[in-house]
Amino acid sequence: MDLTAQLDGYCERIDPSFWSEPVNAITNAAFLIAALYMWRKSRGLPMAQALCVVLFAIGVGSFLFHTYATTWAAIADVAPIAVYVLLYIFLATRDFWGQNTLTSLGAVLLFFPYAYVTLPLFEMLPILNVSAGYGPVPLLILIYAFGLRHRAPETARGLAIGATIILISLTFRSLDMPVCENLPLGTHFMWHILNGIALGWMIEVYRRHMLAQPAKQG
Repeated sequence: MDLTAQLDGYCERIDPSFWSEPVNAITNAAFLIAALYMWRKSRGLPMAQALCVVLFAIGVGSFLFHTYATTWAAIADVAPIAVYVLLYIFLATRDFWGQNTLTSLGAVLLFFPYAYVTLPLFEMLPILNVSAGYGPVPLLILIYAFGLRHRAPETARGLAIGATIILISLTFRSLDMPVCENLPLGTHFMWHILNGIALGWMIEVYRRHMLAQPAKQG
């Protein structure tokens, strides 16, 4: 694998230069702002703040990818996203469902076969298939929301809202290249803005749930 190979998968990028995607690069501030805002709100909740740290790393990694646009930068982009998803699954299973650590780790491991099975379904969708790799995530959030609708209705509602925002952001991500001819800026920047809001909101959902159950804070 050539870690320095140049990549070009976005409408806004027109050459290999550092600032070839200025809007895509700058809008990663949405992740940083959300992370810093939620860090302050999550004082006393170490795992919520851990999510904030990962969210900040998502913003940094995505900035690197939309500036350097190399293979190593792509890894820096996707790795924190994967960590965020897996950490949230662990916390949601442990704290929303009240499961022990071993069971929660099992839920994390089960995400991989779940994603393997559901990914082909998203690859069949027109236009949205370019974002198929992310599709299993909002679906899983909706599954958790549905399951929690009686046990923790406010948390379930919050999860459903988060999944909806993510789905909208995925739509903008998927439309980037199809609309490129008529909209040279593309739409990927909206993925950053809405995803920053969505991931910050998911931390808020966790924070509210934990504050409603002080005995389980951690």
